[in-house]
Amino acid sequence: MSLSQGHTLPADLNAMQRQAVLHLDGPCLVLAGAGSGKTRVITQKIAYLLRECDYAARNVVALTFTNKAAREMNVRLRQLVDGRLAKGLTISTFHSLGLRFLREEATHLGLKPQFSILDATDTLGIVQELMATTDKARLRAVQQTISLWKNSLLDPDAAERVATTPSDLEAARVYRSYADTLLAWQAVDFDDLIRLPTVLLQQNDEVRRRWQSRVHYLLVDEYQDTNACQYQLLRLLVGDRAMFTAVGDDDQAIYAWRGATVDNLMKLTRDYSDVAVIKLEQNYRSVQRILAAANQLIGHNTNLFSKKLWSDLGVGEAIQITPMENDLAEAENIAMRLSAARFERRAEWRDFAVLYRSNHQARVLEQALRNLRIPYVISGGQSFFDKAEIRDILAYLRLIANDNDDPAFIRAATTPRRGIGQTTLKALGLFAQEQQLSLFEAAFEIGKTSLLPARQHDSLLTFVTFIQRLQTRTAGHGHVPSEGLPGIAMPGEFAGVDGAVSDSPARILDDLLGSIRYEAWLYETLDEKPAQKRWQNVLELVEWLKRKADEDELTLLELVQHVALVTMLERNEDDDPDAVRLSTLHASKGLEYPHVYLVGVEEGLLPHLGHDEEDAGVEDTEQALALRIQEERRLMYVGITRARRSLHISWCRRRRRAREDVVCQPSRFIEEMGLGADVAEPDDAHAGLSPRARLSMLKDLLAHK
Repeated sequence: MSLSQGHTLPADLNAMQRQAVLHLDGPCLVLAGAGSGKTRVITQKIAYLLRECDYAARNVVALTFTNKAAREMNVRLRQLVDGRLAKGLTISTFHSLGLRFLREEATHLGLKPQFSILDATDTLGIVQELMATTDKARLRAVQQTISLWKNSLLDPDAAERVATTPSDLEAARVYRSYADTLLAWQAVDFDDLIRLPTVLLQQNDEVRRRWQSRVHYLLVDEYQDTNACQYQLLRLLVGDRAMFTAVGDDDQAIYAWRGATVDNLMKLTRDYSDVAVIKLEQNYRSVQRILAAANQLIGHNTNLFSKKLWSDLGVGEAIQITPMENDLAEAENIAMRLSAARFERRAEWRDFAVLYRSNHQARVLEQALRNLRIPYVISGGQSFFDKAEIRDILAYLRLIANDNDDPAFIRAATTPRRGIGQTTLKALGLFAQEQQLSLFEAAFEIGKTSLLPARQHDSLLTFVTFIQRLQTRTAGHGHVPSEGLPGIAMPGEFAGVDGAVSDSPARILDDLLGSIRYEAWLYETLDEKPAQKRWQNVLELVEWLKRKADEDELTLLELVQHVALVTMLERNEDDDPDAVRLSTLHASKGLEYPHVYLVGVEEGLLPHLGHDEEDAGVEDTEQALALRIQEERRLMYVGITRARRSLHISWCRRRRRAREDVVCQPSRFIEEMGLGADVAEPDDAHAGLSPRARLSMLKDLLAHK
């Protein structure tokens, strides 16, 4: 398609953005530098496809990695295209598309439509049961190894062939049993949402043709974060037509530890010889000094594609590099500077972010901010969906949707306590394993044996019959009278479940809460304040579920599967209170702040050369170390390019580690930024004062605001 034709694109798109939007002569790789307007390019391209290229919305698919990014694209697109023209358009995460695929194609994969989606906690529990150990580090290492194998499209047979180390051989043995367990439970894990569709598309010609006939144009955001499995999924969806746009940045590839491979960028140029490579280098976020430092730093990497960010937002303030005596002094100093800067710049607290390499660095920072009464929020903190009370209620919903879901059975049957203890569950579990049944099915069958006393079996039977009644209503049969399920009289704790005639998710949710007496149990087992807080969380969950079911016209099964995705894709990402943001560098990706404080920029910490949870299974070969340094450099680059107006970097001469002070050196990355003499003096004019004197001076400052 000629670029000389007239097109109704916004006049303020720069030349390279226009080229990326208009290119439809085959595959397109857009290398979008930090802050270069990639989301705008994607949404403008979708609008162009729908408005001017006669693409039907149902044949256009845009994929990204977070629900937040998908929502942002949807919002922007609604401002560009008439709603009727966009009806049927798919803008979703990879995993949401995978879920939709599995719902439609479940029978081809040996799954019932009521399959469960297990989160990391559930799968870790399975691994722990299979390994019979409580060593959390070892369990997480095996869990991650299995995940990496799945992301590389390796089944248990292939994993056994590639396993060489004792730890990998153990993981391969666990993987086989783990896969069998998931199939028996009619469950999938997070990785399966991508892996299973990819495998089916590879193996089933009919399914592949059907999906390729739907996807006429595909757009992929954050392409550098894709793993081998996601790349194959992309190729299988676009087929020989190969009409797609992949948007990514090799300089921001920071997720190798979870299977992402920056090589996917280069694979595109090998697998699609006619791919157009378009670079977006104009940055609309940061001042030039910040970009110059970022360019100098990333230039030390072996880059796949050369790229140089630039900005017309002015030179900006000099970057500050501040050495500190120790991490306590660093935290206190930053808290003081934040308070002063907010006053001097007439800024809001939300204008500031403090970024660090590892979660453990947050503790001392939190204490310093609390001491000065500075409001803050932590990215990557406990998700709403990780709270015990939320997982309790969701366990019931999961079990109603899929009674093969053994982890949900165990949690729901024992919370609140109702006479089903560990002895009962152990006997039930052994019987279920022996008979190859789910725990739910085994609860009905075990009564034919003498394995459980009558009282314990009655408790089990009461519980599973209660779940069965809710399942009957969920299936659309409405009210089921007590006599409809022979031989069981519902006790007081489940009274009322037969009273409703509606099978809507809202009514079922209300009946469920009332029947299990969860609120009363909270107040019986906890003090009043924590009980009240937990119950409010439950009510918030239920109201959200009702609203979601109503707005999207979801059945209870669809609602449960949707929630399973939300719990893994969303982590308090919509909260934007007026507070300083504390965040790991990984969690900061995609965000921006006027003023950024990058702390702990020391050798051994950034670059991080040890092994933490994220790095389980990494071998310290010379090649692996070199690749690790390059990824850490990209992580530093991400941190630098979060800053819009000012950047403050600090490092400590000593840092407390494992109850001893360790001598530290400034990170090699500071020198690699090439600042030379262009470094601001630390703005701590009161370095010689004691902490008490500093605090007193700050109080005086604030008193005169």
